[in-house]
Amino acid sequence: MHHAHDTKQKLRLLFWESTIKCNLSCAHCRRVEDGQTVTADLSTAQAKKMIDQLVELGRGQDFMPILVFSGGEPLCRDDLFELIDYAVQRKLKCALATNGTVIDASIAEQIKTAAVERVSVSLDGATSQVHNKLRKMDGSFQAAINGIGCLNDQTVPFQINITITRHNTHQLDDIFSLAEKLGAVAVHLFMLVPVGCGEEFAEADMLSPDEYEQLLERIAQKEHTGCLEIKVTCGPHYERVIREQKTQGQLHPAGARHGHVSRGCLAGSGVLFIGHSGVVFPCGYLPVNCGSILQTSLEEIWTHSTELARMRDTQQLKGKCGVCGYRTVCGGCRARAFAATGDYMNPEPMCTYTPSNGNAGVSPAQKRGAAATR
Repeated sequence: MHHAHDTKQKLRLLFWESTIKCNLSCAHCRRVEDGQTVTADLSTAQAKKMIDQLVELGRGQDFMPILVFSGGEPLCRDDLFELIDYAVQRKLKCALATNGTVIDASIAEQIKTAAVERVSVSLDGATSQVHNKLRKMDGSFQAAINGIGCLNDQTVPFQINITITRHNTHQLDDIFSLAEKLGAVAVHLFMLVPVGCGEEFAEADMLSPDEYEQLLERIAQKEHTGCLEIKVTCGPHYERVIREQKTQGQLHPAGARHGHVSRGCLAGSGVLFIGHSGVVFPCGYLPVNCGSILQTSLEEIWTHSTELARMRDTQQLKGKCGVCGYRTVCGGCRARAFAATGDYMNPEPMCTYTPSNGNAGVSPAQKRGAAATR
């Protein structure tokens, strides 16, 4: 059964929480563990079925999604390379999101052989002092740097992922120079979303909306001058900041040299997250259950989930997000809205911007309603 492809939402990235096992216990992790009652990870057979379902979905669009093996720590899964191999044979591009600490020469060689497109390694600072404090493990910084060295030896492309908190913003420039020095292809900056174990730590460590705004302005300048690919994740208002700086002439038009076409929040529209037990979520930070791949096919969920459909409809956004001129490029972080209010269509709490139109607080849907009742 084929739909008109052009109107159909296309899945770019599927993040799979391949395991909740991990060798670290970071302060800002979004894993939620219930101690002994932890339900098991997908079995090898179930995981292969999931891959088959993803391939099936991919065949219905004009490109295959990228499968990101995430976790937990995916390298804690015994069958990881068997599964990557299985996916690659089915023409899926695979990426690996790791803390880097368990990568040695032989694992790096396996990663290279497995034809993994890119590895992301999480660093939480440019120095061991900052990183180890957040990772709650001495030696984890050096172990990650060593892991990166092994990837380099095998010429496996890697990027640095960093979650921005009060503890490491002062190291922003150092992170970029460290990434360049290490030979990274990109730096992806994550704005903290308060879920999972990160919740109790969030308040004191989150930047204020104003600080975020200044930070995003700094990053836009940086992206403009350096040679690293820089991406802001979970900070959809970056899309507005870039556009504002261009309009104000602070960025040369060449600021779009990375072909900057992206939309702010991709939860449920460009990306999807499958939890370790097979439940589908719009993203790893938004605990809204859209169905389980053990019961319903991934394509069925992607195409027919009412939750996903609602989330994709920027017309239904509430409050200032609903009237904002940037709503189609930014859209606000739906997970932070959900964490703050329990409704993922509410306005993004970490945004300082006030839409300039006169109908503040009235969404297009509300305006249509008003027009209809006149």
